[in-house]
Amino acid sequence: MDGHMTLQQEGAANAPFYLAQGDECALFRAASENDLPVLLKGPTGCGKTRFVAHMAATLGRPLYTVACHDDLSAADLIGRYLLKGGETVWVDGPLTRAVREGAICYLDEVVEARKDVTVVLHPLTDDRRILPIDRTGEELEAAPGFMLVASYNPGYQNILKTLKPSTRQRFIAMEFDFPPPDLETRIVVQETGITEDRARALVRLAGKLRALKGQDLEEGVSTRLVIYAATLIGQGMPMERAIEAAMIEPLTDDADIKRGLLDLVTAVFG
Repeated sequence: MDGHMTLQQEGAANAPFYLAQGDECALFRAASENDLPVLLKGPTGCGKTRFVAHMAATLGRPLYTVACHDDLSAADLIGRYLLKGGETVWVDGPLTRAVREGAICYLDEVVEARKDVTVVLHPLTDDRRILPIDRTGEELEAAPGFMLVASYNPGYQNILKTLKPSTRQRFIAMEFDFPPPDLETRIVVQETGITEDRARALVRLAGKLRALKGQDLEEGVSTRLVIYAATLIGQGMPMERAIEAAMIEPLTDDADIKRGLLDLVTAVFG
């Protein structure tokens, strides 16, 4: 040994904090080693993006993350000709760069993207592992190590925004959810440095708010929002105000529902 860390060792040492709930890290690693695309399913703010960042660093792999939205087209992913200094030059998009470099490409909330995006993904998610670039006439073969990861929130699905079975069945899939209370408490403490007692109380409140999903609330409070509340508390903000700003206001605009949620806060914290 020459004393120098490998890229993978260095990445693992600097990996973003992630607390596993099960065997998801081993499953992701196995998928990576066998060129299998991965689909992550779960509610917004439950840790899917952090998980991918953690695994990319642990595996020592470059990561290209794309936040998908209504206007995201295949050209945004693949690339386009741009005018630079009076010349027209081809500029690779993030998917193309990942394919060339053997990196991980993560498409966050892939169902939000336009329909032409999923068509582009199909030849990358079978044994061909190719990316046809119609504009340049290239047919790129994925470099060793390339991995396609996509995520979506099944709770937000509707008739217009679903993944076709023909697309879903090209991926291995992992189900994510909010961590159980003991793990979520540890995550909040680790991320923010507040006391365990305070973190546990915030997590208990989050559980009660999540129980209202489908009744008064469209979506339950995310682990991300719990961490935001804990961060504000750690900075000296009164607990009630921090909870209102981070765990109540983001959930609803309805004044009556907000009053009811604040009553729930009082019941939990006294």
